[in-house]
Amino acid sequence: MLRFDDWTNPVPPADREVVALLPDDHDDQPPVLFVPGLGHGAWAFAEHWLGHTAGRGFPAHAVTPRAGGDLRAQVHDVVQVAASLPRQAVLVGHGVGALVVARALGRYPARAAVLVAPVLDGWAALAAALRANPFGTLPALFGGRLRLNQRQLGTGAAAYLERVDARPRAELLSRARLPKPVGAPPTLIVGSPDDRVVRRSALDRAAARYGGAPLLFPGMGHDLMLETNWTEPIDAILDWLGKEI
Repeated sequence: MLRFDDWTNPVPPADREVVALLPDDHDDQPPVLFVPGLGHGAWAFAEHWLGHTAGRGFPAHAVTPRAGGDLRAQVHDVVQVAASLPRQAVLVGHGVGALVVARALGRYPARAAVLVAPVLDGWAALAAALRANPFGTLPALFGGRLRLNQRQLGTGAAAYLERVDARPRAELLSRARLPKPVGAPPTLIVGSPDDRVVRRSALDRAAARYGGAPLLFPGMGHDLMLETNWTEPIDAILDWLGKEI
């Protein structure tokens, strides 16, 4: 559906990096499109989850947000990539990528959606970051880089800290109402009660919004897909998909 903003101020075209791994036989499973969070790219899923998802029989894709793109542009890219896939896709967003997916659900009739450690409330995430890592967070308030640390992202993410180039935009602090998902797809909230970016109360609020309870993995950091025991959340997600779709 063409919206007024799209007509009067269209999102400029951009090259999209999409990484894909396809199983040998995927006739019965929908594609899964992973959307990374702030400062992350498709690489964050390509390390572990992409191959594991394909190994479970799901065509697996991950898109990297366009450089410098605002939320509207990122939503546009996710919708366009999802629409280009041969079958109705499952959208899986992590962190701010979960916010992108939540907005994309208002435009794309996903088969299902999974919001992993979702940053749906920028103010709450900012408060949590200031408590957990004040010196790494303060520069971001003045246009600098948000330097997330191992305590926030998790032990398994330690080797990837320099690859995370997080530069928040002021729009993340907007509390604009999220759209109602088209077609009411089943939606799962996944996270950790020990996440120092998205607190347990935020996970509960997100799950309540979509009519369920969060699926929790204690002892993990924000980057569940890079943790040493990364198989636990992705297997739980794929098991849930097997029951819901």
